[in-house]
Amino acid sequence: MKKNNLRELEQRIGYKFRNPEMLFQAMSHSSYANEHKPSPLESNERLEFLGDAVLEVISSDYLYHNYPDMPEGRLTKLRASIVCEPTLALCAREFDLGSYLLLGRGEEQTGGRTRNSIVSDAIEALIGAIYLDGGFGSAKTFVERFILTGIEHKKLFYDSKTILQEIVQRDYKEEEIKYILIGSEGPDHAKVFIVEVQIGGKTEGTGRGSTKKSAEQEAAYQAIIGLKGNTQHVSEKHRNTGV
Repeated sequence: MKKNNLRELEQRIGYKFRNPEMLFQAMSHSSYANEHKPSPLESNERLEFLGDAVLEVISSDYLYHNYPDMPEGRLTKLRASIVCEPTLALCAREFDLGSYLLLGRGEEQTGGRTRNSIVSDAIEALIGAIYLDGGFGSAKTFVERFILTGIEHKKLFYDSKTILQEIVQRDYKEEEIKYILIGSEGPDHAKVFIVEVQIGGKTEGTGRGSTKKSAEQEAAYQAIIGLKGNTQHVSEKHRNTGV
């Protein structure tokens, strides 16, 4: 990965770093940093720590002001749906963040660029880097553009297993939902699980995740999208009830 590739990333996210080394660090996974010792290269883990806190403040402020009638418990749940690992990875795909990551050979060979845990950590590191380089306002602009958009859509993603269950109960009556582990990839310390969801014996969606649960959530989400006309009704129901 050459640094001019990171200039392309700057164009994609609409932010130009005053200190390009901050972006380089944000994209440097620990596996990459470890392979380049004893150089002073630092991984993105400290930036991830900072970005996580900045993201929580920005998302909390946004929800507080944009959902004035929502009580604290529901605000907490909605914020969790926005900043969880699968949702952040989904946001990162909008500007193909995974392709700009600096990975060690092992992570590269085992599919680290598409692993939700790595990509979601990287977007938090990117938020931390933008905050240090350009201040709170720049970080807020980035978060609002790439993370705090389509909240109801992302909430649907977060609650996908529950929503799919409601769709099936409403429209398919006797049909049974089954989540089936069909495979896994990668080493034991970084396993990616592949799950398909079946409704009445027919495969309706497939998901991948660092845990079986996250893979099931993505499979359910894909099934909901595949069922098309049912999604708007159920999403609207959840918006009204606050589930």
